[in-house]
Amino acid sequence: MSSESTFQFEGRDGTPITAYRWTSADPVRGVLQVAHGMGEHALRYLEPLKPLRDAGITIYANDHRGHGQTAPNEAALGDFGLGGFGAVVDDMAVLAKTARHENPDKKLILLGHSMGSFAAQIFVLKHSKLIDGLVLSKSAALDLLPVSSDPKGASLEAYNAPFEPARTPFDWLSRDPSEVDKYIADPLCGFTVTPASMQSIFTAAAQLTAPGALKQIRPDLPIYIFSGDKDPLNGGLAWLKPLVDRYREAGIADVTYDFYKDGRHEMLNETNRSEVVAKLKAWIDRIIGN
Repeated sequence: MSSESTFQFEGRDGTPITAYRWTSADPVRGVLQVAHGMGEHALRYLEPLKPLRDAGITIYANDHRGHGQTAPNEAALGDFGLGGFGAVVDDMAVLAKTARHENPDKKLILLGHSMGSFAAQIFVLKHSKLIDGLVLSKSAALDLLPVSSDPKGASLEAYNAPFEPARTPFDWLSRDPSEVDKYIADPLCGFTVTPASMQSIFTAAAQLTAPGALKQIRPDLPIYIFSGDKDPLNGGLAWLKPLVDRYREAGIADVTYDFYKDGRHEMLNETNRSEVVAKLKAWIDRIIGN
């Protein structure tokens, strides 16, 4: 019988962080940790990643600060707090250590989506030895994003511009209307982080472009990147392809990717999600080796 549990852990500053653990009835083959995106929450990944869980992959995920059940109230949605984005990354390290402790002989893969992928990029600068593989979903080189010059950022609805006229302000997420409607109906989705929290993302990310920064990542860490080629948050891949090149130039030997034609922002909730998850599973199977 599969199992779904909720637990809390303390961030480095004592902040209570809500997390989830999803297991299957099969013997555990490996572990996947998920870092979700901006304006959403971890529970959205339970359904799309079910094929992985059914295949013996135990999944851990936490609601980031200012998101989901970690936010103490509705007014706190979008606010990382005094620790900013650096604290979000630190929380991921705490969860990774928990997953390692509970599954000491299993390989651990970190999957970061969108904002979570930015956190994952920072995470591996210091913690690449904690994980056995890195997956970046809808990522980008942060220094190439136009919003980096505007600490106030933009509302999430603004990314719908390439798809106007559109049925909803969130059609940029997926070509599947039912998935877009579920997102809109979710009271814990659809918000942008506060200006201070947005600024903290780019402040924390500045270390990614420091000389030699990417050489801190162990060169044998496998990295898999996937995205739709119509994702407005990476400029239709223009701000993502350079990231692939940077990892390879830093000496990371195993960097692979899948770019999906006409795919939008949430490939795990896209019309071809079965293909996307199948390719993700195949990559994970290669890394965990059993």
